[in-house]
Amino acid sequence: MTFTQSFLKEMERESITTRKMLERVPADQFDWKPHEKSMNLRQLSTHVAEIPSWFGMILNTTELDFAAAPYSPKPINTTEELLEHFEHALNEGKTAMANARDEQLNDTWTMRSGEQIYSTESKLDVFRSCYCQIVHHRAQLGVYLRLLDIPIPGSYGPSADDQSF
Repeated sequence: MTFTQSFLKEMERESITTRKMLERVPADQFDWKPHEKSMNLRQLSTHVAEIPSWFGMILNTTELDFAAAPYSPKPINTTEELLEHFEHALNEGKTAMANARDEQLNDTWTMRSGEQIYSTESKLDVFRSCYCQIVHHRAQLGVYLRLLDIPIPGSYGPSADDQSF
């Protein structure tokens, strides 16, 4: 199995957990945040939903320059729109990976803002970082949901909300 085939399988497996988490995000709480320095629930859940679309960008470009292309998240107003955004991003990411060649993953990719370079790594390392981003922000999302008293779905086994004690 090639790396891209293995990664595609991992994307599919992780998407199940991400989808379960995003399904529980209540639109009536989109503006809530646990701390003034935190993202609000809309920003965080939109970020989690969009990350799978990054794989195609990474594969098909050599860099992301925020000075040339400022970040502008898709406006999300309902849980349904959030899930649609995730499914679209996931399909983009899966299509990109299905058409990728392992040799491409050795190419260098840079994240910058004009002259300020944040990172220059192999595309393979950037892919791994993206998956760490998904898991990290999905865990943050779980904390937000817990603080809003919304039951948390299991990720790699049942959650405390899935179990009867």
